[in-house]
Amino acid sequence: MSAEIRDPGLQPERTTLAWRRTLISLVVVDLFIWRRWLSAAPAPHPAGWPGLDFEGICALMAAAATVVWGCAVWIRSRELHTGNIAAPAWLMMLSTIAVVALGASAIAAIALGG
Repeated sequence: MSAEIRDPGLQPERTTLAWRRTLISLVVVDLFIWRRWLSAAPAPHPAGWPGLDFEGICALMAAAATVVWGCAVWIRSRELHTGNIAAPAWLMMLSTIAVVALGASAIAAIALGG
């Protein structure tokens, strides 16, 4: 017997579109975070990059979360195109950790960095 179909119909397509919309939203938020960090830095380091303050940590976390989420979207889209199976637990956990870490770093940047 083949793998059990979880939800027949358009659910896989809706799921893929929702994950892609979330990725696009995350990229837009990343651009705002990076713009804020690069424009508000008081003095660049000798290498030419702004300091690694709370906003810098948030900017790096935003980039990391976007890379993780982009990989998750790619993996999940491929899975949904080949079959209608549930998302692996490790993929959901990794995506959740990336977005929660981004939120925590943004809160820290706002609270501590001004």
